Amino acid sequence: MEANLDSFREATQIVRTIPGFDDRSAQSVLSEIGIDMSRYPSDAHLLSWACMCPRNDESAGKRRSTRMRKGSRWLKATLFPCAWAAVRTKGSYFQAQFHRIKARRGAKKAIGAVAASLLRTIYHMLKDGTLYQDLGADHFDRRHKTASTRRLVQRLQNLGFAVQLTPVPA
Repeated sequence: MEANLDSFREATQIVRTIPGFDDRSAQSVLSEIGIDMSRYPSDAHLLSWACMCPRNDESAGKRRSTRMRKGSRWLKATLFPCAWAAVRTKGSYFQAQFHRIKARRGAKKAIGAVAASLLRTIYHMLKDGTLYQDLGADHFDRRHKTASTRRLVQRLQNLGFAVQLTPVPA
């Protein structure tokens, strides 16, 4: 019995390293999904089980609904406030993800995506036994550097500026 509590405490400490999680929220999420991630073949299976992935309801070329299914009320009631707290952490990956999606889809869809990312992060951390390492607010710019450069140059040209790019020596 005590060995099971020790593994639960260890998993709680791992989840607490994610921005937006405290003791109670980490315990709540772990009590819903468990600490043994071998029961889920992949992170997508966990997200689907938790009903955190949007529907793709399309027929005859018309999109109907992209709402999330109902799923576990308690899990979502914990993940969404944690997602809002993670979004408010300055310079974090989750804040960058939220602002990136919010510009296209709105705040509610964006916070749902951040909550799903939190659950995906928890899955990988518990499966590998690693602590959280933030990718940083500039993750998306570093990942798609040429696309970001092209988009920003195009934006400046649309505002009426002539743009000449010269790389800075490293």
